[in-house]
Amino acid sequence: MKATVVNRPAGHRLTGRLLTVVMVLALTLTACTANDPLAKQAAAGDGKNYIAGDGSVSEYAPEARGESVELTAELYDGTVVDSADWQGRVTVLNFWYAACPPCRLEAPDLQALYEKYKDDGVMFYGVNVRDPEATAAAFERNFGVTYPSIDDRDGGVLFSMTQYVPPQAVPTTLVLDKQGRIAARIIGLAEKSTLDALISDAAAGSP
Repeated sequence: MKATVVNRPAGHRLTGRLLTVVMVLALTLTACTANDPLAKQAAAGDGKNYIAGDGSVSEYAPEARGESVELTAELYDGTVVDSADWQGRVTVLNFWYAACPPCRLEAPDLQALYEKYKDDGVMFYGVNVRDPEATAAAFERNFGVTYPSIDDRDGGVLFSMTQYVPPQAVPTTLVLDKQGRIAARIIGLAEKSTLDALISDAAAGSP
């Protein structure tokens, strides 16, 4: 997938020992991302983007978005979620787990954006990659999160989305356009104003 990348402010660049750690992590992801243009962009660190995990932002032009996302999964309450039902609506997917520090930092902002856009038909789903129901529910109570999360402890959703979400890159937030295609991606902490702009841009597109 050829992507048009729009750089937005996304925090500081990585230096020193932190850069070394990230480089080691990048080596462990090479096999999973070798054929993934999106993951390659996020990991490039070549001036067009930052190294994966630091809040790097990729926004994709409509002609570069490829096929619609296809997945089915279950929420913690057993409700089945089918991406076919997202057609005609912008959808935000946030990959998270309770012990993840940046997940805790961004939770209030994600909730605020959910409240801002829910009356416009924008859908929000968390994708919890690690926690049992009780742990996920405690997190949601603590941070006032009211949109639902998919129970993805078996890795089914994450595995199906590896072309968009590099393994271990949690949190990652995806914005899907009204055709269910990836319109934008944030790897790492989602900065509120940036995510707000990405959702607004996707919502402004034609159904």
